[in-house]
Amino acid sequence: MSSGKAPGLINININRHKECRKESMVIAIVVAVIVLIVVTMYNSLIRKRNQVDNAFASIDVMLKQRFDLIPNLVASVRQYAKHEADTFSAITEMRNKSYTSLTENEKADFDKNFSGIRSKFFAVAENYPELKASENFLQLQRALNETEEQLAAARRTFNACVTDYNNAVQSFPTNVLAGMMGFTCKTVLAIPEAERATPDVKNLFNS
Repeated sequence: MSSGKAPGLINININRHKECRKESMVIAIVVAVIVLIVVTMYNSLIRKRNQVDNAFASIDVMLKQRFDLIPNLVASVRQYAKHEADTFSAITEMRNKSYTSLTENEKADFDKNFSGIRSKFFAVAENYPELKASENFLQLQRALNETEEQLAAARRTFNACVTDYNNAVQSFPTNVLAGMMGFTCKTVLAIPEAERATPDVKNLFNS
């Protein structure tokens, strides 16, 4: 009798083994899918964060170019407007340090204050016809205007990248992984009021 039951037991064991293999395969597939989803989400967060960093680096380049224009502008205007000491001191004070030595907060302050000082600076230049006719000064003026336009575009790109990154950090299900991996939201840059009006330095000298 025992020998008659053996084939049945063997079949049961084989079926159980097959079922275990199927369950193991299903579990392995599920785990692989979960791992693939997690890796994809993580790589997406890394890519978006790198885009933010690259966009900020572009802004830094534009700020450096603008920063380097200051001594040339001052030297050009000083020849004609020797009595504007207050205006010169305000703008040259910003240029006393090397740009690379500035802290992030100092760079932010420089960017925030520059628009107002620039407007005052060119308003003073408006009072000197000989300066307005100087080819050297006009070239510097055009260079600054181009830099301001590029900087405005770089800010808009940065803010778009930050918004895209923040949406990923805050949206389900990537917010779960972001919290576990230390991804935090970043702050968009405030657009200066003067920049919203899209100023053109050239127009200051057309009157």
